[in-house]
Amino acid sequence: MTRAKPEDDEYWNNSKFKAFTFDDDDDEFSRLKESKRAVNSILVGDDDDDDDDDEDDVERVSWSGEPVGSISWSVKETASSIRSGSEQSFPKIDTTPSLSKQGSGYSLSALFKAKSKPGGFQSFSESFSDTSVRTYAPELRRPKSDGKDFVGDLSLEETVRRMQKGRTYSLEKFRSLQDKLLLLDEAVAVYDGNVITAVLIYLKKSLSKEILFRELVARDVALHHYVHYLKEMGEQNLLVELLKALGRTEDMALMQYKEHLNINDEGRRRDFLKNCLSLPFSQDDATHVQDHYTLLERQIIIEASDKKAQADVFKKFPRKASILNMPIITTLYYSCFYHYGESEGTYSSPANIRKTFRISDKQYILTALGARAKLKSWFDVDSLFNTKNWLGYTKKRSPIGFHRVVDILQKNNAPVQVLEEYMNLIDDPELKLSMALKYKCHDIVINTYRDLKDRHQLTLYKEKLERDSVEYRKIQELLNNGQIRWKN
Repeated sequence: MTRAKPEDDEYWNNSKFKAFTFDDDDDEFSRLKESKRAVNSILVGDDDDDDDDDEDDVERVSWSGEPVGSISWSVKETASSIRSGSEQSFPKIDTTPSLSKQGSGYSLSALFKAKSKPGGFQSFSESFSDTSVRTYAPELRRPKSDGKDFVGDLSLEETVRRMQKGRTYSLEKFRSLQDKLLLLDEAVAVYDGNVITAVLIYLKKSLSKEILFRELVARDVALHHYVHYLKEMGEQNLLVELLKALGRTEDMALMQYKEHLNINDEGRRRDFLKNCLSLPFSQDDATHVQDHYTLLERQIIIEASDKKAQADVFKKFPRKASILNMPIITTLYYSCFYHYGESEGTYSSPANIRKTFRISDKQYILTALGARAKLKSWFDVDSLFNTKNWLGYTKKRSPIGFHRVVDILQKNNAPVQVLEEYMNLIDDPELKLSMALKYKCHDIVINTYRDLKDRHQLTLYKEKLERDSVEYRKIQELLNNGQIRWKN
């Protein structure tokens, strides 16, 4: 069924839709030109709106190289004007109800105009200055997986597990003694030394010493960790109190004795060692502490005396270091070097030191031999080994073996005659021969090969000597001796 013509005319005249015409002023092309003129008006002003249409064909370029009036340029310029004119640090969100798409009164020209038309809507810059707009700071979102890092609702087992994994934890919520002890037991149960030490540090801060010591008595693993921690941290006083509370008096005495290492002044250290004599040491430890005190006391006396000494030995061999706090063997060597031959009644006498500190014969011979050989005092070296029997005969004896005596003498550049004298005292012929070959004691080598009746080795050794030397001629005489029955 078709409409009547009057109805068609009424439809086209009253409807918001219009028919297409080539000369309609409100067509799409006219609106685009109007929008372009609105964009250009940002730079040239409102007075240029009536310019000739030919000027619209001229392209204007900004400093950035973009055509003036383009959509991208207009949006950048509008955004920069908004940032420069706004004093807020965060974007503003309009809380008024948003307009529907169809009900919006913004046109393309109004979007880029600096000023709004009367009766029109606000521009972007004006809308941002509206008092009905609220400012919101960006929300710092927290990872869901770490939500419990900031909440003190972890159980005892979860806390220990987090400590093992190196994650965030807090022990402050364990306030009662029972909770703290359960925490310690749980840490021991996981066999993790770092966790145990961390819990012990917390208990050390939050419990009194008496309560902590009492509870550690029944927990050997935790006790060992706590003792080690105190040693590493150097808390000697607290460690002594702990050992005393545990009834380990000997360990407590030894820990207190070790405090002398922190005292630099010799007089104060001597007094400290004297006070340590009354501590409950074991028998062996008490003897050691007594010897330490006696040695330091004598070293102080010897040092004060030798600083002013004018003997020839001090002038020929000046002291290179102080004797204070030196070991007992070093002190004995010093005494044998500078005070050898003094009477036993003096503190610096080697005999007095040997007797006071119960030094064995072997240790004394080794020390004194090294000191006297260093001084090239061969007479004193002989006196160390000379002994007399009940008939009055003198004989050399050594508790260390004469091969070691030869080694010490050779290191101190003893003459060949001295070396041969002590080398002949070696009982083992093979050892004697090897040392004679090593130190080139020719007479010992020749006599040994002669005693062994080894003609072949004697001939080979002769080739190593100079032809006109005394040793060479001696070997030649032995080889020509028909009374010797050679083995080869």
